[in-house]
Amino acid sequence: MIDFTIVDLSRLQFAATAMYHFIFVPLTLGLSILVAIMESVYVMSGNPVWRRMTLFWGTLFGINFAMGVATGIVMEFQFGMNWSYYSHYVGDVFGAPLAIEGLMAFFMEATFIGLFFFGWDRLSKVAHLAVTWLVALGANFSALWILIANGWMQNPVGSVFNPDTMRMEITDFIAVIFNPVAQAKFVHTVSAGYVAGSMFVMAVSAFFLLRGRHRELARRSMVVAASFGLASALSVVVLGDESGYVATEHQKMKIAAIEAMWETEPAPAGLTLFALPGKDGNRYEVKVPWVLGLITTRSLNKELPGIRTLVEHAEVRIRNGIQASASLDAIRKDPNDKAAREAFAKQWPDLGYALLLKRYRADIQNATPEEIQRAALDTVPGVAPLFWSFRVMVALGFYFIAFFGLAFLMSCRHRLGENRAFLRVALWSLPLPWVAIEAGWLVAEYGRQPWAIEGVLPTFYAASGLTLTDLVISLGFFLALYTSLLIVMIFLMVKTIRKGPSEHSVLDDAPAGAGTLPEPALARTPR
Repeated sequence: MIDFTIVDLSRLQFAATAMYHFIFVPLTLGLSILVAIMESVYVMSGNPVWRRMTLFWGTLFGINFAMGVATGIVMEFQFGMNWSYYSHYVGDVFGAPLAIEGLMAFFMEATFIGLFFFGWDRLSKVAHLAVTWLVALGANFSALWILIANGWMQNPVGSVFNPDTMRMEITDFIAVIFNPVAQAKFVHTVSAGYVAGSMFVMAVSAFFLLRGRHRELARRSMVVAASFGLASALSVVVLGDESGYVATEHQKMKIAAIEAMWETEPAPAGLTLFALPGKDGNRYEVKVPWVLGLITTRSLNKELPGIRTLVEHAEVRIRNGIQASASLDAIRKDPNDKAAREAFAKQWPDLGYALLLKRYRADIQNATPEEIQRAALDTVPGVAPLFWSFRVMVALGFYFIAFFGLAFLMSCRHRLGENRAFLRVALWSLPLPWVAIEAGWLVAEYGRQPWAIEGVLPTFYAASGLTLTDLVISLGFFLALYTSLLIVMIFLMVKTIRKGPSEHSVLDDAPAGAGTLPEPALARTPR
């Protein structure tokens, strides 16, 4: 029988390292674009303050990037360490985008970030600007391939189970790349990163203005962040709607759990603003009629199935999966059994549902109706955590639109930075994008449970056969290591921000007509 203590600790370890890692990723995505915008203005205008801005924010970007690399590398090793059967079962598909990310995106980003910091006195302005944009492009490409891999976990297209190798294998790599779930997740995730980067620039600039320091740099930085942040916040909401629509097509149980919708409602379904979800139904519901149906189905006549209806569908798929398991056994006994192969070719998409029965018995083909019903109920993720996490994320999304909208309006009136109350709000809003982002990942990943690969591989079936001691030691080590890295990152960030950019660039002091200036020291000094 499955040892669920081992499974839960493996999940906790991966969740902890992933959520630590994703503290750094959004800021890398957001700051990379903002730094590139600032250097673009410097190249076009020649105003040295924009160069100091590029160097200062670029230094903070570099600190964050280094910590992101350190925390991200460990995650990939966990697939072989904690999730060995997952790696065996779907490694042919899942490993391909991860390999491309490492070979194409990460090395591109890592190479050009070196040129960004050490190429100021070796490259022309335009060449260095190209390097900066390539760093930003590499960061976004890296996110693209990671999210293609993650999107396949949510919607396993372009692949098939091979009964001879007992593994999932790619049949259409183009379908994997252009998976609608992956594409929706990518644009939504990077937009959230842009919001985080913009809020970071706004908050640090507000800190400078409240202290009366570096006012020229801070005001210009806030103008850039306000404009970019407003566009990004609007994109997050619009693209989040698209992500929800795609999830309705491919992950109906996740949508039903997010809305705590236990019963199928007449179309179009209402949107629940507030409720206290419970297994027997919800209390104190406050609903807006029609809105959920319009958002998720984009129609007035399509029903959105409730949790209990989807559990009934899961029972049907489990029974079909039992037949697939029987056909698979026949193929393994006689690889030349054409009838079994033909039957399995039609039945294999439900094989994963039959594997849910492994929680209750090894010989799944002899499962009782009660065991089938229990396995079907396991397809329901935790409703209350999903319900509230989603609402926290959405509420913060609308807050960001209001915040950046006000900032943009103030910048148009040349009053950005004058209102101290707004500056305090900006400073204290710094952690909110990360709260929204972590809540969003909780919805995405916890909402997929009990699946490691949606409909294909149950999470408990994907785990390695580690001992409790192994997991306790590794979990404690990773938590200590990641916490230490986070503390180091915060210390370095705070130290750099307190020091601030140099009041005068070397360019400011250069006499007219002076040639190329030596800049090794300039490249080392945050500006």
